[in-house]
Amino acid sequence: MRIGIPKETKNHEYRVPLMPAAVTQLTERGHQLIIEADAGHSITVDDRDYRDAGARIERDPQKLFQNSDLIIKVKDPDLREIAWLQPGQTIFSYMHLASAPKTAAALLKSGATVIAFETIEDESGHLPLLAPMSEIAGRLSVQVGAHALEMAGGGRGVLLAGAAGVLPANVVIIGGGTAGENAARIAMGLGADVAIIDINPVRLRALQTVYGARLKTLYSTAQNIKNALLNADLTIGAVLKPGATTPKLIRRDLIAQMKPGAVLVDIGIDQGGISEPSRPTTHDDPTYVVDGVVHYCVANMPGVVARTASLALNNALEPYLWKLVENGVENALRSDAGLRPGLNIYRSSITHKAVARALGKRYKSPAKALGRADIHEVA
Repeated sequence: MRIGIPKETKNHEYRVPLMPAAVTQLTERGHQLIIEADAGHSITVDDRDYRDAGARIERDPQKLFQNSDLIIKVKDPDLREIAWLQPGQTIFSYMHLASAPKTAAALLKSGATVIAFETIEDESGHLPLLAPMSEIAGRLSVQVGAHALEMAGGGRGVLLAGAAGVLPANVVIIGGGTAGENAARIAMGLGADVAIIDINPVRLRALQTVYGARLKTLYSTAQNIKNALLNADLTIGAVLKPGATTPKLIRRDLIAQMKPGAVLVDIGIDQGGISEPSRPTTHDDPTYVVDGVVHYCVANMPGVVARTASLALNNALEPYLWKLVENGVENALRSDAGLRPGLNIYRSSITHKAVARALGKRYKSPAKALGRADIHEVA
């Protein structure tokens, strides 16, 4: 199979999906790797490293797209890249199409097959390719939130750990999944007073068992969210509904009631964000202020720690990539029940129910799209 890896184009996005060791394994099995020049340069993975691993270096990204059967990216393609796609090609990447109608429309028109990292599932129904980036984003959220709380960051001048005779900051995390738990671990490690809010009592009980009295847990209701946010110095939005837009749990009128100089880090902004005033920002200009509250809404947070993130993504991605390249894309999708939820678009049809619902488009089941009568969709 001809596999293309283009250089990422988004603001301060330096990640690569595959490191040279993985490229070596693929080329030794007869697959052709085409990698855009300087794709890994920023994380000290040079063209020579990829060339030594057996890849061909391509300076023209359009030629890379045109000559690849499978294109692997980190972030979703831009409109220029989508225009280069052809029917029969497959693109494998983080997509987050529910909040990107223009991208989705262009991909549907292209006729390409779209497999999204973030909706692939393992045997337990977890999201193995989203998990490493959620882990990193959760940990980063406290780091960037702490900076935004400083006077230089526009915040209220609060140190997360407090000081002798001074109470620590109040950190509220909405969402108890991978990102939320990792945010809580870092915030507690820095000495903050941490509460986590989730809609799943079983998950809250598990978190309480692990972290004990250090971590306060709250069941997610509108009143509990309001009470917590009115006292919060740093709020972290870490809610995820796979493939769907993030529910708006923080209304604009609640933002206006929060402490002046409080900070909101909205991890789920690439799915629309948890707060009504949330809008995507970049690493160049990461924050803005609404009603006195500093909003940090960078859509590719792990991109700023690109070497760590690339290594973590490579490790998680390899098993699924091998299924695609050794069995062929369609056969892999037909035979693998965990890979199949990753199929978002196939032959100009949306094949993920939550994505279709979010975009207001007609849904076609993967079973019908792939022509497998023996695949039974779980409701």
